[in-house]
Amino acid sequence: MKGAARRVTLEVVGWVLVVAGIAALVLPGPGLLMLFGGLAVLSQQYEWAERRLDPVKYRALRGAAESVETPLRIALTTTGALVLAAAGVLWMVKPDAPTWWMLADSWWLPGGIATGITQIVSAIVAVGLLVYSYRRFHGKPHAVAALERDTHRADHSDRAAG
Repeated sequence: MKGAARRVTLEVVGWVLVVAGIAALVLPGPGLLMLFGGLAVLSQQYEWAERRLDPVKYRALRGAAESVETPLRIALTTTGALVLAAAGVLWMVKPDAPTWWMLADSWWLPGGIATGITQIVSAIVAVGLLVYSYRRFHGKPHAVAALERDTHRADHSDRAAG
């Protein structure tokens, strides 16, 4: 019985992370990271997920490397994280709707504290990923070259298996 419960739990967690990761590819949030986490969980049960794990991992790392290539990208990422955190605080404080707001007051900052907390956590994750990326890739062309080789190898093995 424990095996069945574990399997169901892993599947639910894996699929929730995959769906959230796909959504976060277009919404604020670490989409590739969540997608990778979901595939990592599902890879314990499915061979197809295991085959796709490395290509997603290396694409996420390549995105991390690209995010710290230039001072402008670092500044934009930092600014985005700060704006996201400020929005989270605004959602948590939930001031009255401004006079220019044309919709019903109930449409002003929907979601309340839960939305604010989610935005602040996303900002913290973004800053953490930025620090990680900076330490691992900024000014280290050998690390970026090794990542490119690993990405190419993972893409090639995924195509050969598929």
